[in-house]
Amino acid sequence: MTDRPPSLKLVPEQTDDTVDADLREQVAWAGRILAMGGHGDYTLGHVSARSSAGQHVLMKPNGLGLEEVAPGDVLAIDMDGSRLSGSGPVHLEYVLHTEIYKARPDVGAVVHTHPPYATAFGATDAKFELLNHDAVLFRDGLATFDDTAELIVRPEQGAAVAQALGNHRALVMRGHGVIVTGTSVPWATYAALTLERVLRIQSIARSFGDLRPMTAEMADRVYPDKYRDDHVANYWAYLIRQVRRAGLAAGMPDTGDGRA
Repeated sequence: MTDRPPSLKLVPEQTDDTVDADLREQVAWAGRILAMGGHGDYTLGHVSARSSAGQHVLMKPNGLGLEEVAPGDVLAIDMDGSRLSGSGPVHLEYVLHTEIYKARPDVGAVVHTHPPYATAFGATDAKFELLNHDAVLFRDGLATFDDTAELIVRPEQGAAVAQALGNHRALVMRGHGVIVTGTSVPWATYAALTLERVLRIQSIARSFGDLRPMTAEMADRVYPDKYRDDHVANYWAYLIRQVRRAGLAAGMPDTGDGRA
């Protein structure tokens, strides 16, 4: 995916339905995958992708659980939250997505969910540790947002979250789940699953005894071979197969693996 800075220029709905059909599928698959990975919370939580032209956002609608979203449900909204196509309601917290896209031209997808380990971690003063290969994905650390535990519904609040995120891949919102970003939907989805796994492992490890994290230098050596685009493409295809095997693919295309 080529990263482009966002624009407020509107595009015709026909462009959304044709050019971004694969992205719509990816957003829907991401919801199924995240729900299967423990990120579901009733109808809360949302996934979005920057459109292929970079001018608007494709986003899960409000009122559906992550595991219920089909490609036809995915909304197109502009950078001010106005709906360009789709019939469902826009999430109140759309500004979490649009303000991050405005601030980070490198981000192609955003996940905001309330997974249990990451949410619990955010309610403590615990330090994030580089305990295993999974943690190396976040070797630059986790950003935190402490300003409020309220819903983020105003542009200035979304901008504050984007500022707190900075150049990090993920942000822990105190009392309010996580934000995870990626250059693509598969990357953001994989990173969100990995963050929850990392924090679960850290919780387990702490119950055994004192933590023994790897050094930053070791993490830098591990990263290049561990985290590659071709690995994530393979993981994405596997995760879609896993959703199908779990019987959670109702409403999704019968063929294909959701790749762009």
